[in-house]
Amino acid sequence: MEKVLKPAPLAKGDAVGVVAPASPPNPEKAERAAALLENFGLRVHFGRSLTRKYGYLAGTDEERLDELHEMFADRNIKGIFCAGGGYGSGRIASHINYDLIRANPKIFWGYSDITFLLNAIFQRTGLITFHGPMLSSDLGEEEIHPLTLQSFRQAFHPQEITYTEEISPLQVLVEGEAEGRIVGGNLSLLTSTLGTPFEIDSKGKLLLIEEIDEEPYRIDRMLNQLKMAGKLEEAAGFLLCDFNNCGPRKRKESLTLEQLFDYYIKPIGKPAMSGFKIGHCSPHIAIPVGARGRLTTGSKMFITVEAGVEG
Repeated sequence: MEKVLKPAPLAKGDAVGVVAPASPPNPEKAERAAALLENFGLRVHFGRSLTRKYGYLAGTDEERLDELHEMFADRNIKGIFCAGGGYGSGRIASHINYDLIRANPKIFWGYSDITFLLNAIFQRTGLITFHGPMLSSDLGEEEIHPLTLQSFRQAFHPQEITYTEEISPLQVLVEGEAEGRIVGGNLSLLTSTLGTPFEIDSKGKLLLIEEIDEEPYRIDRMLNQLKMAGKLEEAAGFLLCDFNNCGPRKRKESLTLEQLFDYYIKPIGKPAMSGFKIGHCSPHIAIPVGARGRLTTGSKMFITVEAGVEG
């Protein structure tokens, strides 16, 4: 079994840092979400990147990198939450001090463009990270689904996530049972890791895939690239999650997402289900990247059999 690091759970009174490793977040939504974190008993410290703009980035690479390092090095900061995604996380990945992170393991939470960092940190340090709703993108909305808030509680105590059709309808693509460590996230970002030192390691893993605002032909292209790179064949099983606004727009004649899944996922013969409300959606169920999970199609159930924090 691979050696993993688990961050300590948060407790009331803990200080948490909020960073923007990619694009500038919506400041109003970030402030609103901060009030929500404070309702959980946390003390929120905003990083400087939340008020910086460097084109489509929340500051230069050096500024965003320094802020991330400062948050991990600060012993008073017990968890790090990303305000939003956008673009830019991959630009700093090769410059991150992973020894610093390994020596100061703490909750690191985000998704979308942050997918690059979630998997890079887990692969380089063994630290379990969290693919979950962010401040500006999700928690800053005026209405937040109760299940989104409920899954956030796994940051406070060891908790197994049990996902059944009580949350959303699930479709079985390939029957069976698979268990492995959970990796993945946004499809565009997973594809962008290929050929880099941070290439996604899907061997024996449960591969989670979600996407937003991509037409089927583009999803086709990215799934084909993962297939040719061997990443689909190596996986133990698949969680096909929310594909928000991923229908055809420019091209009137199009394949459907279901046809793409039939073409790329079914022939592999590994257990696979689709329909999980994980990603750019509401509710948005947070999942610990690097923790062990089990996918059972007979009962249409996915369980994180290992909590993401120490306990």
